[in-house]
Amino acid sequence: MTDRRADTVRSPLDRAVERGGLALSRARAQGGAAGRNRLRQLEITVVISAQAGLAAALAALLAQELLGSGAHVFAPAAAVGTIATAIGQRARRTFELLVGVGLGIVVGDLLRALLGSGSWQTGLVVTLAIATALLVAGRGGALVGQAGGTAVLIATLAPVQPGLELPRIFDALVGGLVGLFVVALLLPVNPIRVLDRAVEPVVARLTEQLDAVAHALTRRDADAAQRALEDLRGLEPDIGRLNDALSGAEEVVTIAPARWHRRAQFHRYADATQHLERLLLYARSIARRSATALQYDEPIPPALPDAVARLGEAVRELKRACKSGEDLERTRELVRQGAELAGRAWSQGVRTYGEAMISDLRTGQSELLRATGCRPEDANGTVRRAAGAGEAEARPPVRARMSRPVPRRPAGRHQPKATGRELAPARAGPAG
Repeated sequence: MTDRRADTVRSPLDRAVERGGLALSRARAQGGAAGRNRLRQLEITVVISAQAGLAAALAALLAQELLGSGAHVFAPAAAVGTIATAIGQRARRTFELLVGVGLGIVVGDLLRALLGSGSWQTGLVVTLAIATALLVAGRGGALVGQAGGTAVLIATLAPVQPGLELPRIFDALVGGLVGLFVVALLLPVNPIRVLDRAVEPVVARLTEQLDAVAHALTRRDADAAQRALEDLRGLEPDIGRLNDALSGAEEVVTIAPARWHRRAQFHRYADATQHLERLLLYARSIARRSATALQYDEPIPPALPDAVARLGEAVRELKRACKSGEDLERTRELVRQGAELAGRAWSQGVRTYGEAMISDLRTGQSELLRATGCRPEDANGTVRRAAGAGEAEARPPVRARMSRPVPRRPAGRHQPKATGRELAPARAGPAG
């Protein structure tokens, strides 16, 4: 009796100490992740700065050599603008830049010839140039900005400095092409390294929180499952950076000859990361349903947290195989094992939120198989067969006993009593 009271007294203190330790470890993990993000951002900053500086110098030099002496300010400005903005869409930005300059020149020259020069004429020229550019592009961007800027130059400087149109076009062309030349030939980044650094925080936090959900289910800790859900919801900035990295890496393997040999590996990596983003949605749903199932005190079969943890293992293996270029069979095997565990958990007996959690697990497992290159119907079939095998492992299946119909005797009919001879085979056989 004394021991029980002592346990009761110590229990709140132990829980408080445990919560403090978890909060401290979580803060350390978040600090480390923030530090790694800053290092990755610093590396990207250094690369882009070096590319922009080199492109500006080359553009200024070429403009002086090809276009003659003068203040060719727009050539290096166009080169820097091509590199420093719209990462992953530099070829498109160069095209928009040239089209915008052309529209600004056409609209500016036409209206200046009709209306003359002056303050209100400048305002009207810019208004019509911007409107025309928006009609052509359908949205804001480099095309609209260059159209408006060029229209201002034509309307204000052309009367006192004729002949601006052709140098402006050549400056834009030289700057844009030099920017593409630097990105494609002189300083092309490693697309796989870019992707790997962008996907690392997503995979690390996703698998960490899947493990946290599995641990919460094992210990029946609804608060821990809720914390895992909140952490998974905080991955949106990392997903945005991953999408930017995908766009930039795709541009490199498209326009940089030195990186063409990485195309197959890039497309494999890119397909996997797209399915990874969808898997994150199912992981959030699993965490949310786990917290709710624990709050409602639903039964949690031992196989259920194992299935959640196995999903995290499969994600880690997928990332490792994509980075190294190895075969993905190990990832598929882990997914099959997780599906078997999910089927076993269903057969052992779950309730409303447990069933929903298993449904999310199976959908996430199918999505992960699709990330390895499986067709949707093949992925669904593999998960379905593995889950069926897991259900059949429970002997006798709890679900089968729960859903087995009870035989009903017809009303008003006398049932003959069973004799000992008739019952003998039933006693001899195994229990069903």
